[in-house]
Amino acid sequence: MKVLIVCSGTEGILSPFIKDQMDSLTKFGIEFSLFQINKKGFLGYLIHLFSLRKVIKKNNPDLIHAHYGLSGLLANLQLIVPVVTTFHGSDINDKHVFIYSKFANRLSAASIFVEISMYNKIAKLNNAEVIPCGVDLATFYSISKPEAISKMGLDKKDVNILFSSSFNNFIKNYDLARESCKNLEKMLGKKVNLIELKNYNRDETNLLFNAVDCSLLTSFSEGSPQFIKEAMACGCPLVSTDVGDVKMVIGNTKGCYLTSFNTNEVAKEIKNALDFNQKTKGRNQIIELGLDTETIAKKIISVFNKVLKK
Repeated sequence: MKVLIVCSGTEGILSPFIKDQMDSLTKFGIEFSLFQINKKGFLGYLIHLFSLRKVIKKNNPDLIHAHYGLSGLLANLQLIVPVVTTFHGSDINDKHVFIYSKFANRLSAASIFVEISMYNKIAKLNNAEVIPCGVDLATFYSISKPEAISKMGLDKKDVNILFSSSFNNFIKNYDLARESCKNLEKMLGKKVNLIELKNYNRDETNLLFNAVDCSLLTSFSEGSPQFIKEAMACGCPLVSTDVGDVKMVIGNTKGCYLTSFNTNEVAKEIKNALDFNQKTKGRNQIIELGLDTETIAKKIISVFNKVLKK
């Protein structure tokens, strides 16, 4: 099966979770080509329609897999190849993009939502399924904390906390994380080092999850955040606001805590994670929920086959 991926390329790189998914599907014989959009906004996407048609003619894919609503809408305008669109969260939760996602959902041969509340908002057709992105358990795994600290050059005397994204990503709510860590410093009487998850490769990210004392997600909204699943695969204690499918994913895993948007409560839950002071059983939870890339790949292939009626 030949699949053309249509997704954003404005940052100049392919999103790691898309690459991970492509790699997992390749193991099952799926052949991929890639079309990335390097403009923003509806008009920025629309101007790519002619070049998309040229790529389709050149590569002759069996179907298109579009990631995010705007990509799905663009992909469906070509009217040549059936489209499967995966909606990841911001395309449903952002009111400015939601209308485009509704059209993409209507036009797509099948839709995938990474989290159930997103599905419930617009999936009125019987060709929609809830399939989160999987975590690559070969990339994210537990190693000894001292080894990881040494390799990443962190100061083990500090409290090291890994933030879920770049500090300038508004939706990730860095202000809450920063102020909560200030409260935590007062509570503990020691330095708290909040690490920005930016410009690290996958191996380095794995080392960070193993080196830090806690992972922290303070987002205003999410779909099915990879950050949480990757932290759990590494056994890293974590604190997260109750967004997307986080509550379902962490379940009753000890060392993983939900919090409100109150800075004092966030600081208190981080302290609980620090007091836990050991690896979590998060990896077992990920496996039990079937959130590994191989299991997820099989579900996506099933959607592809239904579209192509194989």
